[in-house]
Amino acid sequence: MEYRTAGESHGPALVTIVSGVPAGLALSSAAIDSDLARRQGGYGRGGRMQIEHDRARILSGVRFGRTLGSPVALEIANRDWENWAQRMAQEGRPPHDLASERSPRPGHADLVGALKIGTQDCRNVLERASARETAARVAAGAVARACLAAFGVEVGSYVTRIGDVMLPAAEVERKGGVFASAKVESSPVRCPHEETGARMTAAIDAAREAGESLGGWFTVTVQGLVPGLGGYAEAGERLTGRIGGALLSIPAIRGVEFGLGFRAGTLPGSQVHDPIVYREEPGAFGRIGRARNNAGGLEGGMTTGEALVVHAVMKPIPTLMRPLGTIDLETHEATDASTERSDVCAVPAAAVVAEAEVALVLAGAYGDKFGHDALDDALRAFESYVARIAVR
Repeated sequence: MEYRTAGESHGPALVTIVSGVPAGLALSSAAIDSDLARRQGGYGRGGRMQIEHDRARILSGVRFGRTLGSPVALEIANRDWENWAQRMAQEGRPPHDLASERSPRPGHADLVGALKIGTQDCRNVLERASARETAARVAAGAVARACLAAFGVEVGSYVTRIGDVMLPAAEVERKGGVFASAKVESSPVRCPHEETGARMTAAIDAAREAGESLGGWFTVTVQGLVPGLGGYAEAGERLTGRIGGALLSIPAIRGVEFGLGFRAGTLPGSQVHDPIVYREEPGAFGRIGRARNNAGGLEGGMTTGEALVVHAVMKPIPTLMRPLGTIDLETHEATDASTERSDVCAVPAAAVVAEAEVALVLAGAYGDKFGHDALDDALRAFESYVARIAVR
């Protein structure tokens, strides 16, 4: 399953087109809107979230609540457009002085993008480099999530660190790296540990007071994955690379780990690799399994049948209310970086975006293995495969 997005942060709307969606999948705008609302939540979000109330409008690919097998096109209107109609007009001449647009922000795509396309107007870059674009990704991911649900797959996420406040490692180990979604969704920072969540919100408050921004860490988990998705024969088939690339495409994501991640480089092999066991009681995909899940559900670029556990780190938001120094791209004089209405911390929202990216890769992997044309055909192929591997 693949997607493309279009639309500027302060333009009329965002649009996404999702291809590789099988026919016969139940899909409603309400299901997509639920994920869009989750992306808009999270303690530390800025004033833009008070303006936008994201809703998806299905433009194509669905008839009477079922997908047709053709590309699904979705539109998300930007309510803030009415405040930017002159500055973001598709035709005519700029109605204002562009001086405020010539001060690129350190840490953002502003400067390098302006150099790339040959402009002094950073807004020509920042409108697409903005995290607002990820709303369209979440809408696309909701289509993938619906597809995965038909195969019994559940995608979730939780926040493990904001600034210097971290979820205790013992708590993560006690839960095997997977937490109940209700516990996560009830937290304003998507942290399943109430005491740690309270400390995270306090850290965000302190950063807001100081005119700062905060990054952090989050984990995406996927349960119910059948063994053998992905591939080992060619580089492009490996899910490790496909998922890693998808997550690193999210603005401000600076690193990705699977399972033990970098810790695997500090331990001997006997403490890293997951022993293979034959269970007396069969699981969903047979009796063969793992005694632990240090690999995070991927081995040799393929799913193992254990829970997928992926960690990612997000840097702080580049827009600061006490801005860093920069230059005016026309005069080359020193000045303060431009400021925009922005978040103090968007780690909880980034976790939801990451869910969408992981769901899209995995839905594509299910389609590659079991077929893209019709959901019923894919489910029959899936059931046949599960029956085959379960008898071992």
